[in-house]
Amino acid sequence: MSVEVLDGATIISFLEDEDAFSVSVRDLFANLDKDKDGLLSYAEMMKELQSLRVFETHFGIDDKPDPDELAKLYKSLFLKFDHDSNGSVDLEEFKAETKQMMLAMANGIGVLPIQMALEEDSILRKAVEKETTKFGA
Repeated sequence: MSVEVLDGATIISFLEDEDAFSVSVRDLFANLDKDKDGLLSYAEMMKELQSLRVFETHFGIDDKPDPDELAKLYKSLFLKFDHDSNGSVDLEEFKAETKQMMLAMANGIGVLPIQMALEEDSILRKAVEKETTKFGA
């Protein structure tokens, strides 16, 4: 994990580079697809979503959300990715939803740079790396 500086333009620039974005999404998808069937099941995505602990922390402090409410939230996230409602997420669905999430992040961050702790192999980290190589930093 490292602390990086980024802004909305960094994310947008990365999304506009179709090759770099596609490679990053394919890599992440392949990592999540544990049974290598070319689809992400609810269980495969749940493992990743739970590891992020988005709903289990509040401002970095562990929280004890209601397990039933937590299950509903995770299910709704999975359904957001499962565009055709067939019970699994293919690469194109995953790519489309990841792009929408990243656009939302870019819009939320805006033009002012922020510092963010990023996992080494995360898509946001790859966006920052692409930006820094562009400027020769």
